[in-house]
Amino acid sequence: MPFKSPKAIVEAASAAGCTKASLSVPKQLILGFLAGAFIAIGGMLAITVGSGSPAVSTANPGLGKLLFAAVFPVGLMLVVIAGAELFTGNTGVLMPACLSGAAKWKNLFRNWGVVYIGNFIGALFVAFFMAYLSGLINASGPAPADLATASLPYKLGLAAKSIAEAKIKIPWGQALLRGILCNWLVCLAVWMATAADDIAGKILAIWFPIMAFVALGSEHSVANMFFIPLGMLNGANVTIGQFLWNNLVPVTIGNIIGGAGLVGTVYWWIYGRDTAR
Repeated sequence: MPFKSPKAIVEAASAAGCTKASLSVPKQLILGFLAGAFIAIGGMLAITVGSGSPAVSTANPGLGKLLFAAVFPVGLMLVVIAGAELFTGNTGVLMPACLSGAAKWKNLFRNWGVVYIGNFIGALFVAFFMAYLSGLINASGPAPADLATASLPYKLGLAAKSIAEAKIKIPWGQALLRGILCNWLVCLAVWMATAADDIAGKILAIWFPIMAFVALGSEHSVANMFFIPLGMLNGANVTIGQFLWNNLVPVTIGNIIGGAGLVGTVYWWIYGRDTAR
């Protein structure tokens, strides 16, 4: 199975970054919407599989985490292979293009901003329409007398509520550090997928790092644009201010540091400086 060298990955990332930076705002917004939706679909699947097996999670918490994490990577697979614009991945990919002078910094910040908004809209769309209104993850209505007899969607809604409440209780500094770890792994997944020249290689490259960041409990800003609003729809004791300040702000900052700093900048410094203009 052929794959690119580390230097060739930086060159390919720089070329991809130039393309991403030159996209029109409408295309960035629509592709951002798709990426947010794809990541949210991965989140739906993770809740359904991971939280739909409470006996496993109770008996073996590590295995429960693995079940949750094992299916989540489908979101990034859709982003990378089908094509979409994901803020977290773009923090790493656009850096080599700008550091080498092939793309303008103002276009990087425009891409990050527009794509972030598109991701948010896509994640909210799936949370409200595909998960909650569809009834697939929905704890609305009267509580059953015996939770053991409750429907699966009701139980999944309670799981979504619990996830949201747990995320906003993470201390600010810890949320930032978890954001760094998360996007270090996410951008490495994108990096390795760039190295692969076939779909099977890209899937394998994506699956392991994404599974790892979820199982480790790190924080992904775009995924949280789905998880926390879905929990709020299901009755989580979370305000919009808590969602934004307690979680989304520190996690987003951490994601930028992890992706732009530890992947995009580091690998450009090692392998790409000789191509700077």
